[in-house]
Amino acid sequence: AGRAAVLHSRACLEQMARSGKAVYGINTGFGIFAERRIADEDSARLSRNLILSHAVGTGPAMTREVVRAAMLVRANTLTKGYSGVRLEVIETLLAMLERGVTPIVPSQGSLGSSGDLGPLSHLALVFTTDEADREEDSGWAEFEGQVMSGKAAMSAAGLPRLILGPKEGLALNNGATFTAGMAALAVCEARYLLDVAEWGLAMSLEAMLGCGAAFDLRLHQAREQNGQVEVARRVLEITAGSTLLNAAGRVQDAYSLRCAPQVQGAVRDTVTFVAGVVEREINAATDNPLLFEEEAISGGNFHGEPVGLVMDYLGIALAELAAIAERRVFRLTDGKLNAGLPAMLVDHADAAGLNSGLMMPQYTAASLVLENQTLAHPDSVHSLPTSGEQEDHNANATTAARHAMQILENTRHVLAVELYTAARALDLRLRQIPEAQPGQETERVYRKIRAVVAYQPGDAWWGPEIEQVKGVIARHEL
Repeated sequence: AGRAAVLHSRACLEQMARSGKAVYGINTGFGIFAERRIADEDSARLSRNLILSHAVGTGPAMTREVVRAAMLVRANTLTKGYSGVRLEVIETLLAMLERGVTPIVPSQGSLGSSGDLGPLSHLALVFTTDEADREEDSGWAEFEGQVMSGKAAMSAAGLPRLILGPKEGLALNNGATFTAGMAALAVCEARYLLDVAEWGLAMSLEAMLGCGAAFDLRLHQAREQNGQVEVARRVLEITAGSTLLNAAGRVQDAYSLRCAPQVQGAVRDTVTFVAGVVEREINAATDNPLLFEEEAISGGNFHGEPVGLVMDYLGIALAELAAIAERRVFRLTDGKLNAGLPAMLVDHADAAGLNSGLMMPQYTAASLVLENQTLAHPDSVHSLPTSGEQEDHNANATTAARHAMQILENTRHVLAVELYTAARALDLRLRQIPEAQPGQETERVYRKIRAVVAYQPGDAWWGPEIEQVKGVIARHEL
């Protein structure tokens, strides 16, 4: 169906090009130059100039998975059949994915309005060319572990580079595609981190002899917030069979334990909402103009506002997920708050002083939480005009997505610290109460961690061990 739609769209574009009418991006300039008419014989040069002149990004390269995500999203966008490109353009993108040609794309310099113009132009440099076919104008790509010119990478992969036709340059670089790719990856990873956060919560709850009443489903169903109910239900499942819960005889716990369903549930609901927006975006036609039979309609589907807003929202939510996890790490290590465990979780009380225990991992978690608080300041509320005021409101969506990805990475580390700390706290608690039984799933996660890092009584280099736990999370092995 996509193939048929692309062929039909291309036939419509060719008919428009023959009609002699002025159509944006086919026979006009771009942005502030939209009223400048371009001769038909210059249409290929127009597309190539657009790619060359717009590839001006800066900063560290985007990760391979982000670039590949963007390539797939762009291919899907063009396959909707509103863009007027040839089949070869889409087939080339897919062939690059299949054979492992990954353009090197700078991470900074996109406003996410008129789409990710800069990043997409860097991508297009690799697989497009002109009559001169200069290697120095082909960008950079990674192929089989080596970075080389785009021309060399395409040649090594046995893929021809394309001379673009009318509108194809604009169809390739118009749309918030890198933003959408990052957003999709962030949503997928956030969903897993929500599970990890529930395992960490359950382990901390048991290690500190927490109160199970706060997770009674009747309480949460009375509020009717879906995510809250789900978190409470999951914690009850994870801790099923535990004799550690309620063992201290407390009536209620601090908020980081008692209100965790309300906080982490709100994050769950946020991720669900964000996923809906992102799913629609990666399946959308986002360039300009879009072709409908004999009519080219100029609009603004390239504007990244929908994704920018939800990436801000996701970043805020993940920052809160890390924040409440860090508070539990703090309580686990505080001898006045952890229900009788040694301060800083040293092996035994007499070791305190000579050993620092897990004092410093909490520092690291606190530092990352503070960094998240800065990164979570919304980017989408900021705008500066471009292109001579023609583009007078910009989304800043790409920066929002980049910051959300960094917050996600920081949150993963904070959750690794909680799992690592809670596992040690459980070791010490079970030494105190040998007859106690953790929940069945709590014990499973605990054993998974201990299979990677063994308990060490004295001070040790905790850093690499925490990184190992983070690796287990990153590989989705829990």
